[in-house]
Amino acid sequence: MRNYRSIEKVFRGPEPHMVGDGFRVSQYLPAGTNGMQRLSPFILLDYHAPYYYEPSEVVRGVGAHPHRGFETVTIAYEGRIEHHDNKGNHGIIGTGDVQWMTAASGILHKEYHEKEFSKSGGVLHMIQLWVNLPKEKKRIEPKYQALLKEDMGKIKLDDHQGEISIIAGEVNGVKGPASTFTKMNIYNVSLSSEGKVTLKEPSHFNTGILVLKGEVKINEDRVVKEGDFILFDNVPGEIFVESVAKDNLFVVLSGEPIDEPVASYGPFVMNTTDEIYEAYEDFRNNKFGTEEF
Repeated sequence: MRNYRSIEKVFRGPEPHMVGDGFRVSQYLPAGTNGMQRLSPFILLDYHAPYYYEPSEVVRGVGAHPHRGFETVTIAYEGRIEHHDNKGNHGIIGTGDVQWMTAASGILHKEYHEKEFSKSGGVLHMIQLWVNLPKEKKRIEPKYQALLKEDMGKIKLDDHQGEISIIAGEVNGVKGPASTFTKMNIYNVSLSSEGKVTLKEPSHFNTGILVLKGEVKINEDRVVKEGDFILFDNVPGEIFVESVAKDNLFVVLSGEPIDEPVASYGPFVMNTTDEIYEAYEDFRNNKFGTEEF
């Protein structure tokens, strides 16, 4: 008999809200776990389910705003998203691409619909993660990684059952391109109508799956559908996923927890309340740099 990793809970995010005027998101984390520690190092997950935006000459998005103490990871499934920051980084991502920004000691950035996508209109489908940094890395220099679809680690499942696309970490000996500061595995899995896959994550890694498209069965008994988040217990065992719908897509988030205090307020995630006050003071005193970029 197979030893399956048990499910702690299945949940969905709250009603969507707008971030700026360009991102209609539901905050799955920490809303679904009652705190930033349960799925550490993943401390926030905003899910932008597929949503059609009318054509617009005015580019929609979020203007310049600060971050400190963590990383933002934006994964695009449909549509095109553009990024600028005040450290000179710029990138445009589309289907299958990822932008990974390490805010660390402090950065200002803006994210918005890519100009031509905004003009033509279309469906936007994406997620944004906040990935925590350990205490000793919260003050390092910011950086930016543009990870394109063709850069991802790829595993083709046998008999045309599907594909695994690895963003960070390692799956079955295949590595993703992202550089990370703690151990984690982030990967997308697409399954055909007859597809099946067995996932093996370390039992001490906090592990969850977000279903992005279709309907799948977990561990031979729990059917979950698009928009469901599955949080697994921290116990040994495999995760067996099989198709129920014709086409299926889900993202796996699995990482070694950062066992440190978390103090969070607004755009800052540090270890203490004093450090949050310091971040706001530094921002007010222009220590994050200029907003003109």
